[in-house]
Amino acid sequence: MNLSFADDALSPARTGRSQDALLVASLLHLMSHYTAREAGEPPCVKLASVIERHLCALARLPEIDPVLRATCEQLTEKWAAVVDARLPPPAKTPLLARFMKGAWPGKAAVVAG
Repeated sequence: MNLSFADDALSPARTGRSQDALLVASLLHLMSHYTAREAGEPPCVKLASVIERHLCALARLPEIDPVLRATCEQLTEKWAAVVDARLPPPAKTPLLARFMKGAWPGKAAVVAG
């Protein structure tokens, strides 16, 4: 049995291009969903995070065009900033931080006594 990759969609030359195109198409789809939301609806942090990861993956492809790589790297930083800005602040101070600041109610009595 002979396998011919000449017209096959799974040929090594087409697989790389297909992966690039698939990632770009996915990014366009995700970005359009991020911007298309109801009036007053806040942007989705999870979706922004997925966009950031897709951009990073696209930038890391070995055979990607240098201009596309540089663009993806720049956009990765922008989307990371969007994600960081949208993350909710921590609800409580961590246990160790409270201990170090002396926020324990019984700590003052132990130190004073």
